[in-house]
Amino acid sequence: MGSETQFPIANDGFRFIAIGIVLTWIAKASFGVEAAIFFGLLTLFCVWFFRDPRRSVPKGDRLIVSPADGTIVDIAKFYEEQFIEGPALKVSIFLNIFDVHITRIPVEGEVVSVLYNAGRFFAANVPKASLENEQNKIFLKTPWGNKVIVIQIAGLIARRIVCWTKTGAKMKTGERFGLIRFGSRVDLVVPAGTGIRVSVGDKVVGGETILGKFR
Repeated sequence: MGSETQFPIANDGFRFIAIGIVLTWIAKASFGVEAAIFFGLLTLFCVWFFRDPRRSVPKGDRLIVSPADGTIVDIAKFYEEQFIEGPALKVSIFLNIFDVHITRIPVEGEVVSVLYNAGRFFAANVPKASLENEQNKIFLKTPWGNKVIVIQIAGLIARRIVCWTKTGAKMKTGERFGLIRFGSRVDLVVPAGTGIRVSVGDKVVGGETILGKFR
């Protein structure tokens, strides 16, 4: 894939932006300029939050790109029983409210299943968020037979996970598959032995930063 073209605001954001514009107009008419400025700033924040910038997806077989913008907060080994059914690596990305919240497919493949689990709302930058928070799992199988899990995790503020893909969908590397509103975390789970090229503390860009490569 090369550079992509896309309207710079995610479709899910227009409703919030429209509400903000209406509230700004009502506030000005009913309460004056100061109230209008307050709601106007909230509207501008929504425009910024739901931005959907173009990304240039790196080319190459077996490359794994970041599924989200943010900061690597954890890289952990564990035994994954649900899909990989063996030793695995989990790379956790924390998204603050100023990061782009569009989530992207890390490597081309077919969506084997999509599983949503209701949960709690701990701060997304703490480890227990991966286990206990509201989350949506995308189970993906690559053309080379690798199994990958991408997990959208709601945070302390985020209360709505949006997923646009479904079982059976053929996805390309870097393709958008959803978003999480207002603060979140995205976990990438791959089989142990996968070559990971990032470290805790690294800033990553969804669809562009190479997290690793399947051997």
